[in-house]
Amino acid sequence: MGKTVKKQRPVNLDLQTIQFPVTAIASILHRASGVITFVAVGILLWILGLSLSSAEGFAQAAAIMDSFFVKFILWGILTALAYHVIGGIRHMLMDFGYLDETFAMGKLTANVTFVITIVLSILAGVLVW
Repeated sequence: MGKTVKKQRPVNLDLQTIQFPVTAIASILHRASGVITFVAVGILLWILGLSLSSAEGFAQAAAIMDSFFVKFILWGILTALAYHVIGGIRHMLMDFGYLDETFAMGKLTANVTFVITIVLSILAGVLVW
């Protein structure tokens, strides 16, 4: 029978001490924004269906959309959608060879993605409120 080898690896379970590179943060946020967008589609389709069902349904949907909390959620959905689209364009530009697949270019494009998303998030806030 074979010998079992016990590997001695350092284990760091304190997540506050881990320094993620900006490219990792961009990747994690891109995945999270995709999940948020996926869930939001159901909510937005429900509100659309309600608003198109009848004049009373439209009034109900308008009343729902008047709430500050709902406007805040809608702003978050639009921000997540904006980030996901900009991040997706970033990935496609790299996949198609228009951008170098280097760590330096990854850092630069991740930061550009964050800046564009902040601008679009502000514009979404103006649109919602």
